[in-house]
Amino acid sequence: MKRFIEEASRTQVSLLPECLDDFITEDNPIRVVEAFVEQLDLTALEFDGVIPAATGRPSYHPAVLLKIYLYGYLNRIQSSRRLERECQRNLELMWLSGRLAPDFKTIADFRRDNGKAIRNVCRQFVVLCRQLDLFSQSLVAI
Repeated sequence: MKRFIEEASRTQVSLLPECLDDFITEDNPIRVVEAFVEQLDLTALEFDGVIPAATGRPSYHPAVLLKIYLYGYLNRIQSSRRLERECQRNLELMWLSGRLAPDFKTIADFRRDNGKAIRNVCRQFVVLCRQLDLFSQSLVAI
């Protein structure tokens, strides 16, 4: 294959692994999701599991699951099984979740158990967008 750009070998080990942050541009919308979720008070919004149990297997923090849920919402991924697959292969979702990949049951249970809290988050997001004048008669910008 002369005169073509050659791909790197899939079996080649890199000395310096790439940083996930290098693949996510500064103007990527998932950075907004990250910043928004990090500033939320999940306890006040009534999320289950914010204070972990002293016994049993450690759980995923609700903020991680909320980021995954919001990513799916923004990208029209409603299935918890598809969100599970995306967590394993999508660079944006790997960056957003810190390379955590909860299974579909965990995502579905989070959705089921925190419906009221998720509605509260959506309400806060709309309030934030109104404060930043991102809504108008004919244009919505994020």
